[in-house]
Amino acid sequence: MVSMKDIAAACNVSVATVSKALNDQSDIGDKTRELIKATAKEMGYFPNSQARALRTNRSYNIGVLFVDKGQSGLTHDYFSEVLDSFKIAVEEQGYDMTFINCSKTAQSRLSYLEHSKYRGFDGIVIACIDFNDPEVIELVNSDIPLVTIDYLFNNKSSVTSNNFSGMQELASYVVSMGHKKIAYICGDDTSVTRNRLAAFYQVLENNNIEIPDEYVIQANYRDIRAAEEMTDKLLAMPERPTCIFYSDDYSSLGGLNSIFHHNLKIPDDISICGYDGNGMASQLEPKLTTLRQDTGRIGRVAAEKLISLIEKPKTTLVEQITIDGFLEKGKTVKKI
Repeated sequence: MVSMKDIAAACNVSVATVSKALNDQSDIGDKTRELIKATAKEMGYFPNSQARALRTNRSYNIGVLFVDKGQSGLTHDYFSEVLDSFKIAVEEQGYDMTFINCSKTAQSRLSYLEHSKYRGFDGIVIACIDFNDPEVIELVNSDIPLVTIDYLFNNKSSVTSNNFSGMQELASYVVSMGHKKIAYICGDDTSVTRNRLAAFYQVLENNNIEIPDEYVIQANYRDIRAAEEMTDKLLAMPERPTCIFYSDDYSSLGGLNSIFHHNLKIPDDISICGYDGNGMASQLEPKLTTLRQDTGRIGRVAAEKLISLIEKPKTTLVEQITIDGFLEKGKTVKKI
């Protein structure tokens, strides 16, 4: 195995100079740095991660706690895009990502905190999990730098999509298209759902629109079958809605199935809109009306905040950051 001593001998410099060049320190000349780096590459040198960990007191490894109730794993459109953006951003800063073992069926398993300490994670990002789980709360209350995505803890930094303003914009657009009989198949009871529902009802109230309680139905996120069943119920009502909101674009596929089976056309007979702006639903024809969440920015900002908490703990503020989305008008909402 090639060592820094071997590179120093080949370049006729000291080991200290090699170390400075490979760590991009500024107190050596550019030509010397370029020579050392080129020589290291030619000789097949790779830095020793254990040595770096001892030197910097960091593992350069970030833990990811991610559990999807719908069992879609990393095929989950929204969170897969967020985590992909997060991964790119942390790798640019020299960090790796490791998923925390979330299986609770294994014998002698470690808790989330125990696993994090065992792996020596420098920081943790948490997304899409039961935030009331005692193990999650134990991890959040530890001294490991931590950022949550789409969930707020008072004492931790978070990055969330601006679900309130996003739903406000989406609902306001539907109302501006003349709709007053508006239904909403919302997701399961989470802070995201509650924020969206509050915005939905606020827009209706501001426009003096009253809807029956039966127009708002709860179902799991990304559950096509449930969305289809709930759409069937809405379409069977004596006075059915003219527009149906879905909790996410993926669930809207269930709505499409129901509407097709009722021999109705979108948007001529009924209007629909989703939420997320990603995945295969974005390729539908007619193009789905939806609120595109800025997954790229959410992941990138979460990575920047976490690395700042790791590297500059004394000067980095704990804060809740919200990221705005973008309305995509599409062609599934008819003007009436």
